[in-house]
Amino acid sequence: MAATVRTRLSRPVMGRLRLASQGLAGPGFASVPGAVRSMTAMQAQDLQAALWAVGQRVPGSRAADVRGALDRGEIVRSWPMRGTLHLLAPEDLRWVLELTSGRLIRSLAGRHRELGITAADVDAAAQAALQRVAGGVAASRAELFRAFEEAGQSTAGQRGIHLLAMLCQQRLLVLGPLEGNQQQVVAFDDWIAASRTLGREEGIAEWLLRYLYSHGPATVRDFAWWSGIPLTETRAALAEVRDRLVELEFEGTQYWLSPESAGLLDAGVPGQRTVLALPGFDEFILGYTDRSIALPAHHADRIVPGGNGVFKKTIVAGGEVVGTWSAPGNGRRGSVVPDPFDAVNGLRPAARKSFELQAAKYRRFLGL
Repeated sequence: MAATVRTRLSRPVMGRLRLASQGLAGPGFASVPGAVRSMTAMQAQDLQAALWAVGQRVPGSRAADVRGALDRGEIVRSWPMRGTLHLLAPEDLRWVLELTSGRLIRSLAGRHRELGITAADVDAAAQAALQRVAGGVAASRAELFRAFEEAGQSTAGQRGIHLLAMLCQQRLLVLGPLEGNQQQVVAFDDWIAASRTLGREEGIAEWLLRYLYSHGPATVRDFAWWSGIPLTETRAALAEVRDRLVELEFEGTQYWLSPESAGLLDAGVPGQRTVLALPGFDEFILGYTDRSIALPAHHADRIVPGGNGVFKKTIVAGGEVVGTWSAPGNGRRGSVVPDPFDAVNGLRPAARKSFELQAAKYRRFLGL
């Protein structure tokens, strides 16, 4: 029997292990709800980017499949952590919000004082909103804001979106079916029929385990930043789940991942020749506080120019970010344009061909 040769750790190998954990290298996920459930939470402040992020992880899927899952409530979109929209499985949203909402609401206290939002204002907005969406009715954001105004709650100067987000944090409202490219708002209990209930320690332990399975190799600091859970609680949770994880040491830092992903070091880590056109805000980049495994620090400004918080679409080759790409008119003009970091040599011929296949996949995903 031939001896097993263990793959030597390097930054590209660590990046490819992350691709495999995230369903971006290897077989991927079997369905849209399955992908979101496996990822636990996926960055989704840019709806079109979020659709493609799911599509890249579900072979053969189309944008209509992801939109349909949102319309049927098979996946949901809300503000579970970091004040940012994410996709989650519906049964996970309540217990995740119970872990994160208190700290997030406290962090917004100063901004709410600036906007003149008091607890009484939130209560008045809640009463108006729940009357508007009673009986399973969906309301557009504009319709909901009118209800706020009629209840004496100004929606000017971001006040409306903060009131809406507060009601979502309190598990009263959630974003529901799509109307064009805007999601309507529905009552949380009407839209989400079944929710899991987890205590705080149990919930943090499960969330950490699922994060490390779906994002590993990653560190406890990565999870603490990503989730907003304090590092002390994260470390306590690790003690509860570490027997179900594999620990890797790389460049003096401890990383954790699932046994299945770690097993690829013996079986062969996929993705060495894989080229991907990932959306902006993809979990492969935003899922970690330290992005240097896949994104060289000297190229970070190419992804987020000037640190403006807007993440460009990325080209990933062999587990490393090697450039950005754009799709004028969201690809509807038929052009998908690469912008490699290596401006002199560009993409190598094989990588260029693989990128063209990704561009064709993206257009098919959009139904073009």
